[in-house]
Amino acid sequence: MTGNVKCSCGSDSVGIFPCAGDSNVGQLSNAVAVGLHKMGVGNMMCMVGIGGRRSGLLKSAEGCERVVVIDGCPVNCAKETMEQAGIRMDKHILLTDLGIQKNKNLDINPSEVKDILSKVRAIL
Repeated sequence: MTGNVKCSCGSDSVGIFPCAGDSNVGQLSNAVAVGLHKMGVGNMMCMVGIGGRRSGLLKSAEGCERVVVIDGCPVNCAKETMEQAGIRMDKHILLTDLGIQKNKNLDINPSEVKDILSKVRAIL
């Protein structure tokens, strides 16, 4: 991980929450979150823990200076989960808005991950 790379907002405490759903775009959201985490843009965090109302994970999310939510499709499960938990979101990214068609193929292409990661990074 590169220590000096971070969110363009200047924050050292960025929580990244992907939907990780059962479609290509859900899996892409997870892969993008992993990529952002490895780049040092922020810390990938557990969306399921937010939905499960796990106290430690809720406190961690509330303690972030910025919260980035990555949904794969317009169902917006991750965004809705954060709203129901009362967690403020600073940025919501919808991968289908970036020109990706949703399908049920869970095998994601590494070049597609790289392309979408680049687009998401530019948004941040």
